[in-house]
Amino acid sequence: MCGITGWISWKRPLTSEWQTIEKMVRTLDRRGPDAFGIKAMHHALFGHTRLTVIDPAGGAQPMSVKTESGEYTLIYNGELYNTDEVRNELKRKGHSFISRSDTEVVLRSYIEWKEECPERFNGIFAFAVWDHKREECFAARDRLGVKPLFYAEKEGELIFGSELKAILAHPEQKALVTLEGLQELLSMGPSRNPGSGVFKGIYELKPAHAFKYTRAGLKKWRYWNVKSENHAHTEQETAVYLRELFEDTVSRQLVSDKPICTFLSGGVDSSAISAAATSHLSENLHTCSISYEENELHYQPDRFKPSDDGPWIQKMSSHLSSVHHDKVISQTELANRLKDAVRARDLPGMADIDSSLLWFCEQVKKDFTVALSGECADEIFGGYPWFQQEKLLTQNGFPWITSVNEREAFILPEWKEKLKLSEYLLEQSRTIRAETPQQDGEASLTQKRREMAYLNMTSFMTTLLDRKDRMSMAAGLEVRVPFADHRIVEYAWNIPWGMKQLGGREKGILRKALEGLLPDEVLYRKKSPYPKTYHPDYTESVKQLLTQSLSKSSSVLPELFERGKIEELIQSDGASFKVPWFGQLMKGPQLIAYLVQLDAWFDMYEVKFDL
Repeated sequence: MCGITGWISWKRPLTSEWQTIEKMVRTLDRRGPDAFGIKAMHHALFGHTRLTVIDPAGGAQPMSVKTESGEYTLIYNGELYNTDEVRNELKRKGHSFISRSDTEVVLRSYIEWKEECPERFNGIFAFAVWDHKREECFAARDRLGVKPLFYAEKEGELIFGSELKAILAHPEQKALVTLEGLQELLSMGPSRNPGSGVFKGIYELKPAHAFKYTRAGLKKWRYWNVKSENHAHTEQETAVYLRELFEDTVSRQLVSDKPICTFLSGGVDSSAISAAATSHLSENLHTCSISYEENELHYQPDRFKPSDDGPWIQKMSSHLSSVHHDKVISQTELANRLKDAVRARDLPGMADIDSSLLWFCEQVKKDFTVALSGECADEIFGGYPWFQQEKLLTQNGFPWITSVNEREAFILPEWKEKLKLSEYLLEQSRTIRAETPQQDGEASLTQKRREMAYLNMTSFMTTLLDRKDRMSMAAGLEVRVPFADHRIVEYAWNIPWGMKQLGGREKGILRKALEGLLPDEVLYRKKSPYPKTYHPDYTESVKQLLTQSLSKSSSVLPELFERGKIEELIQSDGASFKVPWFGQLMKGPQLIAYLVQLDAWFDMYEVKFDL
C-alpha cells in the first residue's frame, strides 16, 4: 500500500513547484515508509510514498511507460488480486512487462483499455494516470471504497491525495469549515456523507467512481454498482458457491513478499478468514488480537456484545495451531492516543475504537507488513439489528445514528437553528436510499431491505473501511478485507432475506457455507462487535482530557455546545447522554472522547469557520 498525491494546473507551469509537491507527499510518509518519489511534468506534479509488499525493485513510482501512442505516468495505492489474469490478457494483446508488480499491470491496463480498466480489476485501489500527449488526468477508486482518494478543484487547478492532510499541505488550500461541514461533524460524525471531505472545497471521490480532468474541466462518473435481479440458486447451491468465492478470495489476498498475519477476534468472520488462510499456507498462520488491560474485571455483557472475546480467540488459535500474538493496551495508552488517531484520520473519529486500532496496528507492524481482517460481512449479509427489525427498516434516517435529538439538545440554541441536524440527516439518508437499485415487482419490505443494504454498503461500511485504512496505514501496515471482494458483494446482494437468515440466525447462509471450516460453537457464536474498554480508569482519563480542553480559552467546544451539558456529561461519567452517540459502541465515555478529538482537531488543523 502507498500514499499518492498530485497537482494539476492549466494556469501555470509546475516544473518549478517541487517544494510544494514534496511537502504534500511528505504528509503521507506513514502510508509509505519504504520509498518516496516525485515526477514533475509541465502541467502536472505526481508524488508517491511506498509501502513495499510485492516486487521491491520493480514497483517503484511514479511509474512511466512510453508507447507508440504516447507517454503515461501512474501513481497507485492498492493491491490487485487478479494481477496474473490481467497481465496474461495484456500479454496476449502485445504488451511486455519488466516487473512482477501490479503497478505495471495497472498502468498498462489504462494504456490498453483507458477509462474501462477499473472494471477489469479485482482489488483495492485508488490511482491516477497522466497522459502526457493529451494532457489529461484519469483517476479511479475501487468499488467498495477500501482505498481513499480526496480532491479539490478550483479555477483551472486540481489537487488530490490519499488523505486530506496532503491537500491541506498545499499553500492555497485552507482548513475552513462551512455550515455543511459542521452538519457533517455534528449530525453524521464520526461517519461522513459519501463524497464529503468536510473541509470547504474538498471532496471525496466516491467508491466505484472515476474522474477525468482536462482543460474542459472535471468529469466524474460511476463505473460499477450492484444489480438487483432474481437469485437463481437453491440454498445448497448458494452455500457451495459462497464457500468457493470465499476460499478463492482469501487465497488471492494471501499473496505477499512480506510477512503476513490475520486479525482474530474469535467471531465467525475473522475466524473463517484465519481458517481459510491456514489451509493455503505451508507454515503455521500467525494470528493477532487486541485486548484491554484488566478489562476482564470490568466487562459488562449486553445484547450487542454478550460474551468476551478472549476465550473464543484461544479456542480458535488452538483449533488452527496458529502462532498467536495478543496485544494488550493500557487504559492510559488508549486515552493518550486519541489525538494521534485524529491526525491519522484528519478528522474526529470513533474515539477509543480508533485509538486502540491505531496502537494495535503499530504493534502488529513490528512483525508483519500485511494483515487480513474480517470487516464487511455484517453489512453484506445483514448481520445488524436494523436488518431484522421491521420498525428500523421502515424508519427514515440512518439506524446507527439514533441520537440526533440528543445531539441537537447538546448544542447551543443558535447552532441548532442554523444547522437543522435532523433535517440534514434525513435529507442525506433519503438521497442515498433513492439510489438503491430496485427490482420491479418486489414486495415493499424486500425493497426496504434493499435500501437498508445499500445504505449500509455506501455509508456504514465505508465508515469502517475508512477507519481501518487510516489507522492501519498510519502504522505502515497493509490490511486486506476479503469480505469486501466485489464478487461476494454482487452475489450476496440478491440472496433472498429468508436464505440470508437461514435457521433464524443472522448471516445464516454464510454460516452454512462455512460449515466444516470452523468448530460449530464458533460458527454459531452470536455476533460480537469490535472490542472496547469497560475500565473506569479510561473514563477517568478522558474526563480529565475533556476538562483540560474546556479550560482552554481557545477551545471550540463552548462555541458549539451547552457548557452545562458538557460538565454534566463529565460529572456523570457519560451517563447523562442516554443513547449511543453512534452505532452500538460509542456510549458515554466514547462521547467524552469524541469531544476531546473534536476540540483537538480544531487546534491541530487550525480550523476556521467560513459561515
